[in-house]
Amino acid sequence: MVNTAIILAGGKGERLRPLTNDRPKVMVEVADKPILVWQIEWLKSQGIKNFILTVSYLHEVIEEYIGDGSKLGVKVDYSIEDKPLGRGGAIKQAFKSDIIEGDNVIVTNGDIITHFDLSPMIASHESKQALVSLLLVPYLSRWGVVKINDKDEVIGFEEKPKLPYWINGGIYVFNRKVEPMLPNVGDHESETFPKISPDKFLGFKYDGFWRAVDVVKDRSEAEQFLFSGKTDNK
Repeated sequence: MVNTAIILAGGKGERLRPLTNDRPKVMVEVADKPILVWQIEWLKSQGIKNFILTVSYLHEVIEEYIGDGSKLGVKVDYSIEDKPLGRGGAIKQAFKSDIIEGDNVIVTNGDIITHFDLSPMIASHESKQALVSLLLVPYLSRWGVVKINDKDEVIGFEEKPKLPYWINGGIYVFNRKVEPMLPNVGDHESETFPKISPDKFLGFKYDGFWRAVDVVKDRSEAEQFLFSGKTDNK
């Protein structure tokens, strides 16, 4: 059973300015609640009860709002970066928390909005004894596509289609055996993942709603989904 999550919550969110002038990226409100609260509530619905938040930029804002997690019905610990550690270094430091239970933990970027059901991914990870499993989501074009025939005549348009590729969805299951492979300072994707044998490194495809809130338009699309459960480019 997996009941602990590490949320990478140290980002400044410079592409979301001025919304992040006085708060970290994860505290930007989407559909009337901070992104971080949506994440904690989603993970709590998946059975997660312990959270380690890796924080840095304006971390006091997060600590004041979230506290020890009790008002959200969870337990929260903070892993504060006194200097930038990179995502891999932040995860490694978070593994020192004494609230981690079990061999496997969820690790997620703190800017993601989704209703993805984690249970099949966790079951696959555990049954195959993987070291890392990562969520794969479709690569959505940010631009519309123009369709033409063999005479170069325009015959239609397709708004932001799904391309025939999968991208890293920023949500992982990590086995604790990965901890020594993480850098003290640096990124897990470039410094840890290349060291993992393919038979211990699994991808899990998900075709439902997922957004990393990087720019204001992402925020608008996430709000549309959260308010209505629908989006034009699921």
